[in-house]
Amino acid sequence: MPRFRRPTPADLPALYRVCRQTGDAGADASSMYADPDLLGHLWCAPHAITDPALCEVVDDESGVAGYLVATADTPRFEAWCAQSWWPPLQARYPLEQARPAADQRLVRSIHAPETTPAAITGPFPAHLHINLLPRLQGQGAGRMLIERLLDRLRSRGVAGVHLGVDAANARAIGFYEHLGFSRVAVEDDGGIIMGMRLA
Repeated sequence: MPRFRRPTPADLPALYRVCRQTGDAGADASSMYADPDLLGHLWCAPHAITDPALCEVVDDESGVAGYLVATADTPRFEAWCAQSWWPPLQARYPLEQARPAADQRLVRSIHAPETTPAAITGPFPAHLHINLLPRLQGQGAGRMLIERLLDRLRSRGVAGVHLGVDAANARAIGFYEHLGFSRVAVEDDGGIIMGMRLA
């Protein structure tokens, strides 16, 4: 049976690995990037560090098999990243350094991170990222992770939560819609923003 627990700093390498192995619209993105840590820098580590009480790791008999990371206040989280998370990474990954195109695209996101529009963060101030390895999918772990997060957000009085999903990931979109999320915006790159009101 999967075991759910809060992440610790010792879990970060495993979170980076799961993020990489699910980073291609749910499929393994390991072969897409020369630097194996770039996806994790962007999409999992800062959340696990800033508010571990909202985050969970899922273990099975083979080790860490998935996670959910989240923040209750996206503008505050993005301000923290601008002050504390991005500057060291910007120094580590200078824009002028030669690297493969896929890596460079993520490095540009580190140097010019997107800010979530107020039209999204107003009604849906929280956001989440969830990734499960294939061996854990279809067993109810994703539903449990999200339902447990929604309970925590409601206990904090958070009005709503949003997430981003690749338009090509039809399975994930259907999963979120089944849980009660609806499509609220389309990003410039075609990605879909889905939201759920909690009040």
